[in-house]
Amino acid sequence: MADNSIHTPVLLERTLELMGPALEHEGAILVDATLGMAGHTEAFLERYPTLTVVGIDRDPDALAIARERLAPYGARVHLAHAVYDGILSVLADLGIERVSGVLFDLGVSSLQLDRVERGFSYSKDAPLDMRMDSTGDRTAAAILATYSESELRRIFYEYGDEKLAPRFASRIVQSRDATPLVSSAQLVELIAAATPAAAQRAGHPAKRVFQALRIEVNQELSVLERAIPDAIDALEVGGRIVVLAYQSLEDRIVKRVLQARSASTAPRGLPVELPEHRPELKLLVRGAELADDDEKAANPRATPVRLRAAERLRYVA
Repeated sequence: MADNSIHTPVLLERTLELMGPALEHEGAILVDATLGMAGHTEAFLERYPTLTVVGIDRDPDALAIARERLAPYGARVHLAHAVYDGILSVLADLGIERVSGVLFDLGVSSLQLDRVERGFSYSKDAPLDMRMDSTGDRTAAAILATYSESELRRIFYEYGDEKLAPRFASRIVQSRDATPLVSSAQLVELIAAATPAAAQRAGHPAKRVFQALRIEVNQELSVLERAIPDAIDALEVGGRIVVLAYQSLEDRIVKRVLQARSASTAPRGLPVELPEHRPELKLLVRGAELADDDEKAANPRATPVRLRAAERLRYVA
């Protein structure tokens, strides 16, 4: 359990506060769709003695740690090795139709970042892996070895907002013909050499490329686009969804879905809003909440977080 010491849950008290009204009744069920090392889940189980939690994670290492950490809660915990767009299947396997809350804490977990051999960090040399699920087939090294120059350029643009995407993609394709890219140090060196001096002063030149590769390896955005609507569909009336996102691409997806389902669908000019046009959700925070200065100082990983939350008002036929 030594890994617990490296994990401080982001916005823990605020998450408990927002989710709390949905979990106070007998028989409440919370889905922690990104269980990680179970920091949030443990706090919820401690706060709500009758709560049941379904914990989902794609990372077998994280599940092993969570299983040990949550063992004292016995039958109140159900763990599943799955990606979070499989939330409805996980619940169906457990015979659960509706839940009281769903929590998403997106991005790379503390465990994945801090275990150098997982290859998520550009600051330490490691194999170019980046798989959140170590049983999966696709690695960053495989992408760099097999994607065409145009495919690499696309993911660097779309997932990393990298202005030098054409230059980096070209250099990677040229380099791999002579020497396969298998380590983070190799990739960092190549990117640094291809980056003009003026651009290097704007931050680490590899940061956006590593983000783009990680998103592509794990299909994070397409998974999220499926998962958020399914999570809302799983909520009972009065149930709540809370999402912690750490980069704008994730937050944009969450914002779009929550806003669409919290708006009336009544045609303009309709004198009376019919029940079937009423919003399905009520937003619980204005825009995206950020961590305050105290939280950022205590837990630097909270610095980029954007929190959004909503409550389900009605079912949609």
